[in-house]
Amino acid sequence: MSVTEPSGDLLYTPEHEWVQRLGPTTVRIGITDYAQEQLGDVVFVQLPAVGDEVSAGASLGEVESTKSVSDVFSPLTAKVIAVNADLDTAPEKVNSGPYTDGWLVELEVASGESLDASLAQMLDADGYAGITAA
Repeated sequence: MSVTEPSGDLLYTPEHEWVQRLGPTTVRIGITDYAQEQLGDVVFVQLPAVGDEVSAGASLGEVESTKSVSDVFSPLTAKVIAVNADLDTAPEKVNSGPYTDGWLVELEVASGESLDASLAQMLDADGYAGITAA
């Protein structure tokens, strides 16, 4: 199943996470459609708790599928301000709506300037398509 990617307001990491800016210092994170297709049917999602600090490049949780368990890497050093609790009882939302109902966490960074600098290092849709082309 292929999911339509949202309009160009997302940025991507080489580790297959997407990042959507929500405000001056906040972002929403999820895994890409490509990543969920590679995983297969998602059966469990482990996420950090609200208030946890996460570090750029470090694992912030795991997505478990019928095929494997994969780490989700934080694209930013930030504080977790929201987690998608719906995934506790419906982890398959990561497959059916990776850019909508299947989002994972929301993060807040210290300043808009640091967020701008971090986002400038990420891939745009064309750049991400370049690393996922067969």
